[in-house]
Amino acid sequence: MEQVNVGIIGFGTVGAGTVDNLLTNKEIIANRVGCNIVVKKIADLDLETDRGVSVPREMFTTDASELIKDSEIDIVVELMGGLGKAKEFIIAALKNGKHVVTANKALLAEHGKEIYETAEKNNVSICFEASVGGGIPVIRSLREGLSSNRIRTIMGILNGTSNYILTKMTQEGISYNQAVKEAIDLGYAEDPPDLDMDGTDAAHKLAILISLSFGTPISFDSIYREGINCLTPDDITFAKELGYCLKLLAVAKNKGDGRLEARVHPAMVSQDHIMANVHDAFNAIFIEGDFAGPTLYYGYGAGRNPTGSAVVSDIISIARHMVHDRNAPLVPPLAHTDSDKDIISIQPIDELKIPYYFRFSAVDKPGVLSKIAGVLGDNNISVSSVIQKGREVNGPVPIVMLTHEALESDVKNAMILLNRLDVLIDKTMVIRVVEEA
Repeated sequence: MEQVNVGIIGFGTVGAGTVDNLLTNKEIIANRVGCNIVVKKIADLDLETDRGVSVPREMFTTDASELIKDSEIDIVVELMGGLGKAKEFIIAALKNGKHVVTANKALLAEHGKEIYETAEKNNVSICFEASVGGGIPVIRSLREGLSSNRIRTIMGILNGTSNYILTKMTQEGISYNQAVKEAIDLGYAEDPPDLDMDGTDAAHKLAILISLSFGTPISFDSIYREGINCLTPDDITFAKELGYCLKLLAVAKNKGDGRLEARVHPAMVSQDHIMANVHDAFNAIFIEGDFAGPTLYYGYGAGRNPTGSAVVSDIISIARHMVHDRNAPLVPPLAHTDSDKDIISIQPIDELKIPYYFRFSAVDKPGVLSKIAGVLGDNNISVSSVIQKGREVNGPVPIVMLTHEALESDVKNAMILLNRLDVLIDKTMVIRVVEEA
């Protein structure tokens, strides 16, 4: 085989980064693959915008079906995003005997089972390194490097936008809204950045990692998710005083009883925690296997060049497989299981048992602490430490409590009662505390 031909659907930021990588490092890639990788056609609705990559005009089309039907194209790369047309194009390409590379995390999280099964039925490969962690090679690590392990824990900062915002709030003391504006101005966030801020983006990525780690699909909607838009500079300040910092964490844990914890939410992590020094738009993913033990993956979680690099790594992997005449496709994402029988059950969030942070805004009068402590005690919640600040003139008194481990269901019950107390002015803030790596 003298060359492998590639067709790319979507020539936005990641598409341009992919083509730039393939052209700039053409010789290096050819030496590592054993043949040339050639971009034969690019499909995009916008043929006028300059992407900073020199590509012949005749290579472009506005009709993605041209790539899918072209018998000379071996690999179709979907980089347009979205759920509707993207899914249609990927399924059509797989059924047409094309290998497929995608960075579409939302599509894989919500329709991955159908896509993976279509690839296996048609004896072709589906690769998606760029869907999680940008340029971090975490997908390949799970599919190959850790493939002999039972995965015990996944914990990560999977969304660079939210991490950038929390970093700015922590280091510069600015408000959430100010930090969001900066992130948008710098191109780290969409406007508005809802999917980043409410935990959806991180949950999409966690769903993909869970499916790979356990060889079975899960329902994306079963992942508990909570965003960072309720966090305030006060919480950042109190976290520092208590020896913690705030991060948006994605967590999955094998409970050993056929169930899995799967959650995305803001978390207090100690300042010596493995995630505490992951700043700005960087991502970090901790994975523990039963034989490999703890492993950590760190790098840029997004961006034209890192994500384009991940896309090209998938193209290279497939191309090498083709060049060396291996008939079988790459290891399938869900392994060779009867996925209808092996769907993992997700533990309800109410059964989570960890420490909690409470921040109260109370009136300045005797008996407030005893009333709060009484409600917590009645709901099996034990307090480990308390911070009480002096009030501003005619203002509320901030009170912060850290608890020992408590059940989420007990915390929810306590919150209902606490928010009825006449000594509390504003709604109580509750943040989960994550202590173990």
